[in-house]
Order: sequence, then structure tokens, then C-alpha cells
Amino acid sequence: MLKIKKLRECAQIPRNATAGSAGFDLCAATEHPVTIEPGETAGVPTGLALQIEEGYAGFVFARSGLGIRHGIVPANCVGVIDSDYRGEVLVGLHNHSKTAFTVNPGDRIAQLVLIPVHTPEIELCEELDDTARGSGGFGSTGR
Repeated sequence: MLKIKKLRECAQIPRNATAGSAGFDLCAATEHPVTIEPGETAGVPTGLALQIEEGYAGFVFARSGLGIRHGIVPANCVGVIDSDYRGEVLVGLHNHSKTAFTVNPGDRIAQLVLIPVHTPEIELCEELDDTARGSGGFGSTGR
């Protein structure tokens, strides 16, 4: 169960666009349009607070249409909403294009995906188990 509290009258409850959608659409809860100039970032409120079950986190991903067609994507690439956060969900949107983009009230701006998270205890050690790859980094497995 995902509990949602509306913090603004204009807030829209997230929904899946189709039966197979992994993400819930998040919408702009603004009274006026917000224009994001090229190379700039704007925090866009959703007007919502969430109660995410312990053991899960909410991940805010780009809407592919906004990213591919308009260069509008979350400023931090992927936003993380922890299960103990109860404040308003804001989406920082960055404009990677060369054209100003306007977010209108109610526009779908991002998508929320709930994913199980595992936070194991940490053990400091002197050695790690060997693997076939070892410490091979970028490009070490070929093209």
C-alpha cells in the first residue's frame, strides 16, 4: 500500500498510464506555468507527501518523452525518496536543450517507481574475495 497525502489542492494523485506501466506519473502542482531556460534547473512541486513502506524506496525517473523530445530530465538523474521521508515530493527538472521549456500546472513531469531496497550491515575487511574480473575498470571487459 502506498499512502498519499495531498498538500496542495491542485495536486494530482499519481497513476499508471497503462496497465503495464512500472511507474506512477507525477504531475506539476503549480498555480502558474514554470519556464525552465536552457541549461537551468527548476524545482517543481508535486503537492504530495508519501508514506512508502519500510524496505522500499521511491525512485523518481525521467519521463522518456520529456527527456528525448525536449531535453527535460530530473536534475539529479534519479531522485530517491526514502521510506522515512514525509515532506513534499519535489522534482528538480533540468533543461538540457537550447530552447526554453514551460511546465504547465498538471503536466506529467516524472515517474515514480517503488523498488525494494536492501541495506545490509557493513563489515570493514582487509581483503575481498577474488573474481575473474578483479579490479578491471572502465572498458576492461571489451566493447
